[in-house]
Amino acid sequence: MSDTDKTVGGDPGARVTDPPNQRRPADGAPDIAEDDLTGFRFDASQPTVGPDTLAVPDVPSQLSARYLFPTEKYRGEWRRHWIHLMPVVMVGVLATFIGGYAIGLLGKSSSAEVAVTIVVILYLLALSWAAWKIADWYFDRFILTNKRVMVISGIITRKVAMMPLLRVTDMKYEQSPLGRMMNYGTFVMESAGQDQALREVKHLPDPNELYLQICEEMYEPAAVDARDEVEEEELDDKFQAEDSKRSGGDA
Repeated sequence: MSDTDKTVGGDPGARVTDPPNQRRPADGAPDIAEDDLTGFRFDASQPTVGPDTLAVPDVPSQLSARYLFPTEKYRGEWRRHWIHLMPVVMVGVLATFIGGYAIGLLGKSSSAEVAVTIVVILYLLALSWAAWKIADWYFDRFILTNKRVMVISGIITRKVAMMPLLRVTDMKYEQSPLGRMMNYGTFVMESAGQDQALREVKHLPDPNELYLQICEEMYEPAAVDARDEVEEEELDDKFQAEDSKRSGGDA
């Protein structure tokens, strides 16, 4: 009996035969039909994996790098959610409408040049204040490392608040209904000390992911380091393979 013949229900008279594309020749190698290779052929027109398509590990910005010491491992930095700017935007919109209405109303009078000038100055001051707040939001950072969390704020007067992860005794985040819809929250951290430089941080984006990342850094730092080492090794291997392909192509 050949390898392709099989009995059914123990009855030697009833036999089934394997399909041709599953038959094995005498040397043991599978007999694969051409149709079976559909979808497994290499297509040179498809983009290859290389430095342009790989995810690059996060690196600190110039703003936050100056506050990190050499042995500290950077984990990420976040800017506050854009909802933090809503009061500023509202003030700017109201100032525009009120200023425009006041100028239009006073412009009808020929003796109201001084009043119009005052309104214009007040409007420019409101816009300058709004621009200042937007710039302050842009340079505001929440930073996480393997040893501490920091909040950097201020443009002219720079403030750097810090709390070591080892001193954090309790941590939670709160989300209002609007915060759940817009995906932002407020972090509240408690420590053993009485005076806390960093206790409440409002309007942080992706609070659930950030909460899990901080908890993992607090309770499983070895696992975080091991994962980072594996990712760096895989990234290095892919870069080396890409360099080898380019070198071979140039040759």
